[in-house]
Amino acid sequence: MSDYTDSSVLIVLGSEFTGIEEIKPIFVGLFAEFAKPGATFEMKHLVVNGDIAYIVWVAETADNIYELGTDTYVIEDGKIAVQTLTTKVTPKN
Repeated sequence: MSDYTDSSVLIVLGSEFTGIEEIKPIFVGLFAEFAKPGATFEMKHLVVNGDIAYIVWVAETADNIYELGTDTYVIEDGKIAVQTLTTKVTPKN
């Protein structure tokens, strides 16, 4: 969480989270899922232009297939000011 500040914003479909306290639970859940045995992550595309970065990725965990993941980051003073996250997820169960 050291990449975020109390004014950082994470935008996901239907929700917006501001500050470390609101953003942290999202990543706690993701890290727990990706820590399970057999998880894979593959970066498909990366573009960095000044203070903006864009990534496209795919992944698989014990619980889900991430058919598509995409993040956009806006960096200010070395920290993530704004991040968008969109995924297409298919549950395995």
